[in-house]
Amino acid sequence: MLYAIISEDVANSLSKRLSVRPAHLERLQNLRDQGRLILAGPHPAIDSNDPGEAGFSGSLVVAEFDSLSEAEAWANADPYMSAGVYDRVTVKPFKKVLP
Repeated sequence: MLYAIISEDVANSLSKRLSVRPAHLERLQNLRDQGRLILAGPHPAIDSNDPGEAGFSGSLVVAEFDSLSEAEAWANADPYMSAGVYDRVTVKPFKKVLP
């Protein structure tokens, strides 16, 4: 089943994000390589594709997992969690309708 992992950053998270971004991306690339990643990306803190020093306010990942508990465990093991980038993470079942 698909799950949406909706993460909200702490204030001024950019330096923390950058410090562990390679490890964060590696986990996403592993999901992609397994054919389980539907989409992933950050939410810019301002209305711009390149928010610069404004940074990001959170992230969204939609991926396939065997269960809600597996999706939650994957989300909780994210390097952004251990680095203190995320203030809050919500994991919900997701049903893709379009496209």
